[in-house]
Order: sequence, then structure tokens, then C-alpha cells
Amino acid sequence: MNPSLPLQKAKTALLDLLFPLRCLGCGREGSVLCPSCLPSLPRIELPFCQRCGIPDTEGNLCTACTNHPLSIDGIRSVFLFKGTARQLVLQFKYRHLKAAAAPLGQLMADYLRAGPLPGEVIVPVPLHPKRQRRRGYNQASLLAAEVGRLTGLPVMEDTLVRVRDTAPQARSAGALERRINVRGAFECPRELSGERVILIDDVCTTGATLDACATALKAAGTASVWGFTAAREAYSGYATAGKREW
Repeated sequence: MNPSLPLQKAKTALLDLLFPLRCLGCGREGSVLCPSCLPSLPRIELPFCQRCGIPDTEGNLCTACTNHPLSIDGIRSVFLFKGTARQLVLQFKYRHLKAAAAPLGQLMADYLRAGPLPGEVIVPVPLHPKRQRRRGYNQASLLAAEVGRLTGLPVMEDTLVRVRDTAPQARSAGALERRINVRGAFECPRELSGERVILIDDVCTTGATLDACATALKAAGTASVWGFTAAREAYSGYATAGKREW
């Protein structure tokens, strides 16, 4: 047993006593997302692109995916990155609100149970070690652990490695810049012969990070890679004419 666990639990209990969790939607005390606010999250419904998952797409594929196919087999997300859902993800990612992993993981697991993705193992999108040390945790790993626990799918940590400390994607202006930023940033140091992977992250904007991860995983021999995120942008930084900028 980790000797620091009792101290960590005591610290968490003290913080919960001094600063009780409040719903980001209504402010009610008790949890980061109360049952009353849960139905108000903006779910992604059909029609959406069957490859990249961007909402409000006419036909099976958006223009960008028709003209410039992704390496990843598909991307799915539970809800749009706006309103309370946006606040929940941002607090989880940047404000040390690790308690958000539980409701987000539950929503993702429910989504998989309702419409399973073709995958047998879960792989979280990694942070570069420098950034993980600064943040103290990898939010994608926390989500992957929750989804794995609830669905019974095995989680393969350390399967992907971020070998380049890229600038945060949020600072990149568009899809082309984001794709260039993460090109070659990931490696898979192990052989994954025939594995079907569900790649987990917190939010999808253009899909550039997920696609770069999929490229590395497929180079290691995976049979398929599907991206799965809690949230995604409704507008993903593609050219207004409907053409992906990369």
C-alpha cells in the first residue's frame, strides 16, 4: 500500500469540509454537476460527420473528411464544448478539479454502453512529462481510468508517449497550425499487433491531436483507432468554405 494514501485521503476530506463541491451549473452544494443540471448539457445528436464527428453535417461525411481523410478511423464525443459542459471541462483541465473525472467518465461510459465503439482497449492521450509535472495529473488518464472501471475495458497506460513538448493547442489559431504543432509529437514504444483502440481525451477541437496519436498507434500495428472525448467544439477551426485547413 502506498504510505502516502492515508495522508492524501485526509487532505481531500479536509478540503471537502472547508471547500465543499458545488455544481458548476446551479451552485448547489454536493457535487460538481448535480442531477438537475445533468440533462441540460448540450448532447451531440445526429446529424454529424461519421468520421470526425463534427455536428450538423449533411450526408455521412463532412466536406473536410471527404477531401482530406483523417488517419483515425472515427471520433465521437458526448456533448458540445459550451455552457456548463465547457466550464466543467476547463475546471477539470486547468483548475485541478479532479473530481470532475467521475461525472465525465460516467457520461462517457453511458455513451459507450448505448452505442459501443469498435475497441477492446483504452489508451489515454498522454501529456509531455514536463507538462504533467506542472499540472500534477493527466486529465485524459483520469477519464480513461473511470471509463475503464465502468465498462470493464482494460486501460493501457504508457502505450503512447509524447516525445515533443509542443505548445498548447489552445494557442494555435487554426486546424493547419494545430496539425503542424503535433506532427511527430507521439510515439508508441510497444507493438500493438491487431489491437482495436479507443483513444480517450477530454475535448476535441480540430481532431489534430487525436489524429497524430492515431498515426503513431497505427505505425505500431493497431487494427483500428477511434477517438472518444467528453466534449468537442461545434466549429473546429476549418475553413469557412468547408475545407479542412490541412
